[in-house]
Amino acid sequence: MMEAGDPGALAPVFGDPLTLGPAGIRGEVGPGPARMNRATVIRTTAGLAGYLGDTGGKPVVVAYDARPTSATFARDTAGVLVAAGIPVVFFPTPTPTPLGAYAAKVLGAAAAVVVTASHNPPQDNGYKVYGANAAQIIPPVDVEIAERIAAAPPANRVPRLEEPESSELFSVAPEDVFERYRAEVEAARPQPVASDLRIVYTPVHGVGGAKVSALLAAAGHTGMLPVPEQFEPDGRFPTVKFPNPEEPGVLDLALERARNVDADLVIANDPDADRLAAAAPLAGEWRTFTGNELGVLLGDFVLSNTTVERPITISSIVSSPMMASLAAARGARHESTLTGFKWICNAALHLEESGEGTFVFGYEEALGYSVGRVVRDKDGMSAALVLCDLAETLRRRGATLWDRLAELWSELGVWVSTQQSVTRAGPEGVKSLREAVAALAADPPAEVAGLEVTRVNDYRTGAESRPFWLGNQDLIELVFGDRGRALARPSGTEPKLKIYVDLRGEAGADPFRARVELGEEAASVAAALAERIG
Repeated sequence: MMEAGDPGALAPVFGDPLTLGPAGIRGEVGPGPARMNRATVIRTTAGLAGYLGDTGGKPVVVAYDARPTSATFARDTAGVLVAAGIPVVFFPTPTPTPLGAYAAKVLGAAAAVVVTASHNPPQDNGYKVYGANAAQIIPPVDVEIAERIAAAPPANRVPRLEEPESSELFSVAPEDVFERYRAEVEAARPQPVASDLRIVYTPVHGVGGAKVSALLAAAGHTGMLPVPEQFEPDGRFPTVKFPNPEEPGVLDLALERARNVDADLVIANDPDADRLAAAAPLAGEWRTFTGNELGVLLGDFVLSNTTVERPITISSIVSSPMMASLAAARGARHESTLTGFKWICNAALHLEESGEGTFVFGYEEALGYSVGRVVRDKDGMSAALVLCDLAETLRRRGATLWDRLAELWSELGVWVSTQQSVTRAGPEGVKSLREAVAALAADPPAEVAGLEVTRVNDYRTGAESRPFWLGNQDLIELVFGDRGRALARPSGTEPKLKIYVDLRGEAGADPFRARVELGEEAASVAAALAERIG
């Protein structure tokens, strides 16, 4: 960079080092402590090994996705762990993140590491850590590991085996792990049905293709039609700019294939197969479901078929309140958590261990779903199977997924969600947005776009009166009576503040017309709140 005459480019590279965040460590691949590279991975693993200490023979599961650097980072992870005397169970080929998390559960692992950047751009990579309970780590564990990472020596002084497979502590993941996973998923299906539905599927160049194909075929769904251009793992993601199924254009090839083959359903996983997107025809046009709409459809399917006495559903606080209404209508307990699936699964484990019920379904609006207790994280593969079961169950009574959603809107009211971001440039952007949230709490508006603010919930304080999964966070909630709410949450790491608006209205004679009108109102609320924040 100096030779290229751009010394300023050194600042972001040698700035603050990457640290454990909501989904582990994630960032752009490149040199320096502020980038993902072998040194970052080696020091991170040294911190993890230091935290684990003597695992009593329990292994650490190591898996990785199909990004260009992932296999190398995974081998470095294994090399540091075995050098520290910790057994490693290693997946030797690119593996879906849910399968790595599942292996941690069934193999009784002390921890698991999945090298993945999920749906981030191709230049990124990441490092995701699961604890002894096979769920993603939360405080105080992540804080303690982060402290050990910060204290780790330079990477070239961290003991590491160049060839970890030469160690007697190294073993390859058992070949039956996927079959054990498939059997558990099969047992958890709310209403198993076989079908010849024409299901167009894309893993978006990720690692889900072969496993989802096998899962659906074994379950009796014989009509899967892959998108050939996106089926094989390729961490360069050549057909998309950004491999997130939520982004415009990512499903274009799948939708084109669906139109050409007269398909019934489109399903898509993100590159590490822990998220699910879907689309289906509505009034002759292909429409994509939002994460909240899929969450309610799947949650209703699970709750309507569960046999447990005290079912529990959980969603993140930024997900639609419609899930709580649905749970109440089905006689289930519902809990909200901080943003991030690690909170959903740790809350589920705590509630079950406390004898308060059985966790049956969890979701977050960013396309993450957990159907039952198979994987203690979001799982786009099992969610895909259950959605296909639901689509076929509905077809047998002459209905579609959209029809079922309209029925739920007629029962519970139409819920529409929208988001808007506020950004502030410059080094003071993060600080000023936090101050904007504080100002919103101190002087909340009496109304927003004509909706009366009936209550303000300040989640920056009061954690002692809430469960651990809903602790303090930079989040303000403005409640509009029974019409819905708005949330304002700064990023914390970027000069960006996100506004979430969820509004409820009556379905009337045409729920889809009501949905459009409500969406326009929600957009106006978001815009008005963004203008107030500035």
